[in-house]
Amino acid sequence: MGVLSAFMKGITRLNDFVGRWIALLVFVMFAFLLLEVGFRYLFNSPTVWTNELTQLLFGVYAVMSGGYIMAHRGHVNVDLIHSHLAPRKRAFLDIITSVVFFIFTLALLWFGIDMARDSMSSWETSFSAWNPPIWPVKLAIPVGTGLLVLQGLVKLLEDIAIAFNLDYYRPSEQAEEEEEYL
Repeated sequence: MGVLSAFMKGITRLNDFVGRWIALLVFVMFAFLLLEVGFRYLFNSPTVWTNELTQLLFGVYAVMSGGYIMAHRGHVNVDLIHSHLAPRKRAFLDIITSVVFFIFTLALLWFGIDMARDSMSSWETSFSAWNPPIWPVKLAIPVGTGLLVLQGLVKLLEDIAIAFNLDYYRPSEQAEEEEEYL
């Protein structure tokens, strides 16, 4: 079970690393929007590229952060039933509902790969006045979705371990490791 535990920790650390770096894009987007406001109102010379670049960066930010959010249990959860259950019953419910998660994310991965491949093959651009390449943003869709699917697999393995009292995952050990890491 050491390999499985190492896999789970590795995926979570990867998503944590990616998420922390992707979070820095907020500052980059903020700087570009501030620059736009400055050029527009101080110099009466608006730019043609800052708004579009900010939108593209936000797209990357949104799709690349899913695995990090899942690793830190930040996705929206309807707690009407979930919060009133014991941990093992909650894990069983999460195992059942993970089917919907995997159907959605694997479909997004499949179509995202196809869309990214098409976009990269034609070096797709936005066809705006600035005309930046948008294939890198479309490439981020399957990459971010792949990270989300892998983190979903980790969550499923955690739920299976909790539901069936398996020894490859202990929630108390993970909480201690997270506190050390932070």
